[in-house]
Amino acid sequence: MAGKLSKMFGAQDMTVGKPLHNLAAFSIPLLIGNVAQQLYNTVDSIIVGKYVGDSALAAVGTSGPILNLLLLLFMGISTGAGIMVSQYFGAKRTEDLNTTIGTCLTLTLIASVIIMIVGPLLTPWVMSMLNTPPDVYEMAVDYLTIFFLGIVGCGFYNIVSGILRGMGDSISPLIFLVVACVLNIFLDLLFVAGMGMTADGVALATIIAQGISAVLCIWRLISMKKNGIIISKKTLIPDKLTSKSIVRLGLPSGLTQAIFSLAAIVVQSLTNSFGTSVIACSNVVMRVDGFAMMPNFTFGMAMTTYVGQNIGAKLMKRVEEGVKVGTIAGLIISAVLTGAILIFGEGLMRMFTSTEEVINLGVRMLRILAVGYIAMSVTQSLSGVMRGAGDTMTPMWISIITTVVIRMPIAYLWAALTRTEAMPNGSPDCLYFSLLISWVLGAVLTFFAYQKGAWRTKALKNNA
Repeated sequence: MAGKLSKMFGAQDMTVGKPLHNLAAFSIPLLIGNVAQQLYNTVDSIIVGKYVGDSALAAVGTSGPILNLLLLLFMGISTGAGIMVSQYFGAKRTEDLNTTIGTCLTLTLIASVIIMIVGPLLTPWVMSMLNTPPDVYEMAVDYLTIFFLGIVGCGFYNIVSGILRGMGDSISPLIFLVVACVLNIFLDLLFVAGMGMTADGVALATIIAQGISAVLCIWRLISMKKNGIIISKKTLIPDKLTSKSIVRLGLPSGLTQAIFSLAAIVVQSLTNSFGTSVIACSNVVMRVDGFAMMPNFTFGMAMTTYVGQNIGAKLMKRVEEGVKVGTIAGLIISAVLTGAILIFGEGLMRMFTSTEEVINLGVRMLRILAVGYIAMSVTQSLSGVMRGAGDTMTPMWISIITTVVIRMPIAYLWAALTRTEAMPNGSPDCLYFSLLISWVLGAVLTFFAYQKGAWRTKALKNNA
């Protein structure tokens, strides 16, 4: 029994055994963890929507793109760390593994301090630039300011859990996240329902819960001495070469997130022009959308770890086998979940609000996006393969094309062409049809990029 528990909670070597078993064992707890992660913002939205109203619901929703933009530092560090950790773990290069982990921890602290300073300073200005409605503005500013001041917990959880997953341990981050999620729900109810706070209450609850999950992840990392993990003053001093490698590998993903966030901010300005009801609806749809995307993100992350470890071990044949079964599994799960969301869409919307206008609009938007979730399954799985091989540039360029060149122009053009006396700013359908088109074209571009095989050349070069 002790042996089974040790194996379950230990690092997973994905260079041996059946690829499907490796991916399933890694992905299931990761999927549950991603769902729990999504519950943070979802519960925030449900509670403020029910106990405060649509204005508070809109405040949480309109804050999302700005929050994501300033989190890109963590995104870059996490991606670069995950690739290096998985490859060093697969190659059994313990000294390089420890240097990478120590450097990541120090870079995370530096990034946290930067965001804690820059975030609150930029928030009021950015919210004004987005033409945020007056009944939403103050709550949105309070939400973001509190979140940024407590960003250190979010940063360390995401980075350290990424390191643990790079070594194949997806169970520990899951358990710690579930603990934090339960605490977050309790604190949300305490601060909002019990103490009468609004968006500031859910922000406070989130940073406390994320701080707890970060401490637990760091404790888990420190306890992994049997896997050769040693965290000391020496390893915590940033290594120049390692830092450059993390930035080189992570910068494209960080830039990708920045592009997504900047595009989302531009589109958010368009969303805000439609009024509080559309903002609230968009917030709810994006929360449901987050759950629909979970299998896609999960298999993308699993493929990155799997490919990274097997490339580190110079097992290209296993890489090819894993890509095939992983992509098929992702497609099947995504299709099933998308069907469930279509069937239960109205019920999901009613969990957040009782406003019929918001509910009806939300159900329509979910139907528009449905096919896109399946297309994104292809994009995320194959992008994960490329990142695991060290090719982080190709997914970045595809993201730039689909987001900047395709989605934003279509959204604004659609809005301009649908302006009527009843809808002076155009139809809100533009927000979601533009997203659907960008997702489908992104899947096509990613498939052709994978087939072209630049990632294979990158993998062979790294193994030379």
